[in-house]
Amino acid sequence: MLSKTSGIFFIVIGILLIAYTGFNYVTTEKVVDLGPLQISQEKNHPVQWSPVIGVLLLAGGIIIFIVSKKNRT
Repeated sequence: MLSKTSGIFFIVIGILLIAYTGFNYVTTEKVVDLGPLQISQEKNHPVQWSPVIGVLLLAGGIIIFIVSKKNRT
């Protein structure tokens, strides 16, 4: 049983995945460690996904919302 709430959830997540196709996070790694001398470097890690995933979630959410609406009447 799929409900209207799960349909709305998928619609919102789909819109967010279409609007934001990725994000970055930064980690700090030690490059050199020579006694009291330490050199570290910040490394950027991009995380990206295809907007097609957002479109599929949006379409699935709309279908779930419509089907759950028809089942209640």
